[in-house]
Amino acid sequence: MEVKTFGVIGAGQMGNGIAQVAAASGLSVIMHDIKQEFVERGLASIAKNLQRNVDKGKLAAADKDAILGRIKATTDLKDMAAAEYVVEAASENESIKFKIFENLEEICPPHTILASNTSSIPIGRIASHTKRPAKVIGMHFMNPVPVMKLVEVICGLATSPETLAITLELTKKMDKTPAQSNDFPGFIANRILMPMINEAVFCLYHGVGTKEDIDTVMKLGMNHPMGPLALADLIGLDTCLAIMNTLHQGLGDSKYRPCPLLRQYVEAGWLGRKTGQGFYIYK
Repeated sequence: MEVKTFGVIGAGQMGNGIAQVAAASGLSVIMHDIKQEFVERGLASIAKNLQRNVDKGKLAAADKDAILGRIKATTDLKDMAAAEYVVEAASENESIKFKIFENLEEICPPHTILASNTSSIPIGRIASHTKRPAKVIGMHFMNPVPVMKLVEVICGLATSPETLAITLELTKKMDKTPAQSNDFPGFIANRILMPMINEAVFCLYHGVGTKEDIDTVMKLGMNHPMGPLALADLIGLDTCLAIMNTLHQGLGDSKYRPCPLLRQYVEAGWLGRKTGQGFYIYK
């Protein structure tokens, strides 16, 4: 099956990034969110990112206009009926994702592949909410999507070889590098990353070091480009907590228990960069 029209559910940071790289690869894109203000904000973010590349001489102004022209923004989920491939990039919340897939099952024709950008929820669990588990797969992009080269591709138990092949081809078409993971909570990326971030939060919680010193140790001692606490702020502390909860519940091991301080920050609404305050304060 040739994919010409690519749907994205969610116009937030991840969704609009996915829409941008898909449109830049030549695909017609339908970007959906539940409110007009959300899709407009997503389009504005894409336009800003592309203009930055124009200003740096990395992209021609005509190419910027062509990319934007390939993106249709909508608040009507029924528009996804026109897509051969749809990626869900909603909040890392099981009930929200399950409902989206149930709706897409009714809207999209049988040949449409349904993918999730989930960073931790097992694909088989998501696929069980459709009648096409062979056409459900994980396509986990990294943040920020236009910059990061990796896409983690996750097959559920019933995902077909054809669905996998099409997904790998799409990933390369978007100039990304695929890495395949088996269908376990957290997959590869967050099975490794989130416990590290959680342990850094425990270090802060127990007074082992200041947030600055914890991040400095990991940057200068382990050659990480960002410290774990600054990275958590970038990802979103609510997303980090949701992933840790998935790991803890799915793997049943106390070592994956979310740090109480992480939970306190989320309950206080200190979610990181997107709210202006997390472990650090942002203007």
